[in-house]
Amino acid sequence: MLYSLLFALRDQVSVLNVTRYITFRTTVAALTALFLVLLLGPWMIERLRRLQIGQHIREEGPQAHQAKAGTPTMGGVLILLGILVPTLLWADLTNRNVQIVFLATLAFGAIGFADDYLKVVRKQNLGLSVRQKLAAQFAVGLAVGLTVYWLAQAQPDEYSTRVVFPFFKQLVPDLGWLYVVFAVLLLTLSSNAVNLTDGLDGLAIGATLVAAAAFTGLAYVSSHFVFSEYLNLIHRPEAGELTVFCGSMVGASMGFLWWNCYPAQVFMGDVGSLSLGGALGTVAVLIKQELLLFVVGGLFMLEALSVMLQVGSFRLTGKRIFRMAPLHHHFELVGWKEPQIIIRFWIIAVIFALFSLTTLKLR
Repeated sequence: MLYSLLFALRDQVSVLNVTRYITFRTTVAALTALFLVLLLGPWMIERLRRLQIGQHIREEGPQAHQAKAGTPTMGGVLILLGILVPTLLWADLTNRNVQIVFLATLAFGAIGFADDYLKVVRKQNLGLSVRQKLAAQFAVGLAVGLTVYWLAQAQPDEYSTRVVFPFFKQLVPDLGWLYVVFAVLLLTLSSNAVNLTDGLDGLAIGATLVAAAAFTGLAYVSSHFVFSEYLNLIHRPEAGELTVFCGSMVGASMGFLWWNCYPAQVFMGDVGSLSLGGALGTVAVLIKQELLLFVVGGLFMLEALSVMLQVGSFRLTGKRIFRMAPLHHHFELVGWKEPQIIIRFWIIAVIFALFSLTTLKLR
């Protein structure tokens, strides 16, 4: 909205011509998100305390976590505001990619909000059932997948159902209608992976910050003809506006980390983790880096994989691979201190993000 107004005045006020540049609007969006979350943080935390919206700790989790019971949760609402408001202000709202990722993020956030709300009402760590949550995630993923599939038929120059394989230059299969199924599974996995990672103070939001920063760069180079051609990427000129959205995600993550770092003053809850995971997955779909998401968000995937391996092993053999899943709980029980796990996992997230960028020329 603000972008459209300022850009329309560029002929009268020449300095406003700077708003045409995506790099400028991305920077301003990130700063807007950062200061918005920092300024609203104390008010939001106090409001959640007054409403007695506190975290309920599951009994089967590490006993050390019981001390965190009652910490304000649903702080993910603050994250959503930090992402969506700057996007509304600084992105081109007529851009279809912005519309898709905006609505998808909001929809995943609504699922998380419903889950968190039920936990608060029931005063225990039981919100939506697994089936209800998965059904809702599938529905959002289906909507995104069908939209991209339909756009690929209507505008083949802008959208595609092809999938790029990292490291393999010539391996770019067109999935056709199967792309819809692929998108559903990818978005569901992405949203749940971030949700599973959100178990220690600042862990998930710090890793999201790293992944969002990587996708900010990827969205920009994908939209730039020279860079995309040099890196052999699918050129997506309309995807440039996603850079502004990703910049907002970076700023919102930085701001929320201020309040969520150890010891956390507020937890994001499912409203935050599901929306962040859904946003990352949707951006990956729209810039045609779906499989690279597994590298950019490698830490999230490791956390999700640890849960799948643990459940599979226990059901097949009756034995556990890890002392507790997700993976960060295993290291807690091994004896690592919470700050150690958080910082070391952040380092792993940075390594994955850097490695993902190197794959662009290793094809």
